[in-house]
Amino acid sequence: MTGRKDGRSPRIVVGVDGSPSSLTALRWAVRQAECTGATLDAVIAWQYPVNFGTYGWAPVSMEEDGADFGELAEKTLTDAISKIVDPGTGVQVHQLVVQGNPAQVLLDAARDADLLVVGSRGHGGFTGALLGSVSLHCVHHAHCPVVVLRGHVHD
Repeated sequence: MTGRKDGRSPRIVVGVDGSPSSLTALRWAVRQAECTGATLDAVIAWQYPVNFGTYGWAPVSMEEDGADFGELAEKTLTDAISKIVDPGTGVQVHQLVVQGNPAQVLLDAARDADLLVVGSRGHGGFTGALLGSVSLHCVHHAHCPVVVLRGHVHD
């Protein structure tokens, strides 16, 4: 991954949700950006949770729950970046907090990217099929190469 045809620096998009595998993905993406001179877009997606009640599925409003999910997502992303990214690296990190389906948010963010990096929680079998997989969806639908990191990558 070197310079782009349009003269811009390469761009890496990494999905962050605060999980150990997403922190591993962020750490890997920072190192890749250091090696290639790429800029890094750290992306977190959030959605209102849904409850199943008497009348079916219904979104939980902020008033009911008392939480601002966008602010919680922003704090999660900021905390992850401060934990993983050494300010001395020189890697330019842009934070993106977007409301929406995580897989679609990442695909949209990576539309013109050179690389998409995501973590995998490792759900397999029935649980994986039931829950769906953001990383699997990204691998099948991204317009750029995708790196999926599972578990912890040790230094």
